[in-house]
Amino acid sequence: MLLGITTGNAVALGVIAGIFVVFALASALLIPRRWPDFPGEHLRWFIVGTLVLFVATLGAVEVFAVEPKEEAAAGETATGHEPPPPPGATTQAEQPPPAPAAEGDAAAGEEVFQGQGCGNCHAFSAAGSSGAVGPDLDESLQGDDAAFIRESIVEPNAETAEGYQANIMPADYGQKLTPKQLDDLVAFLQAG
Repeated sequence: MLLGITTGNAVALGVIAGIFVVFALASALLIPRRWPDFPGEHLRWFIVGTLVLFVATLGAVEVFAVEPKEEAAAGETATGHEPPPPPGATTQAEQPPPAPAAEGDAAAGEEVFQGQGCGNCHAFSAAGSSGAVGPDLDESLQGDDAAFIRESIVEPNAETAEGYQANIMPADYGQKLTPKQLDDLVAFLQAG
């Protein structure tokens, strides 16, 4: 986990966690040797100190171990300018194009569409469905490529159709469906 955190944040998180670990080890191993009655009559202060360090450690994780926001497009800074590539790195123009989406079986995709109850929410003439909770797929997917359709299934809130709210479509189809089922469903939706 620490590899994904900036150096300054990793150091701060490590220092706070280290203080808690040293406190725990000292209060469990070192202090009782010198004062066998530890914490004795100072139990309240010991509990307060332990809780403060525990909360500080949790707070440090919340503050310092956050993932960077992905508001800017990949490779862009907040100002909208691309940073210069590191020496020896390839630029976007030099990178190979992404691999085409896997081909699926449209007939099997219709079974996935029916089995998952997609027609209860979406109108789609190829499936003979007339749901109105979600967008009409005949209109909203017209001309869209396989990558967009796949993203619309596995991350439905990434881009919602005009006139529809986010968080209506379940966002767990990426986990519920196998890659083959997703390929088949995408092929079915593209063919429709």
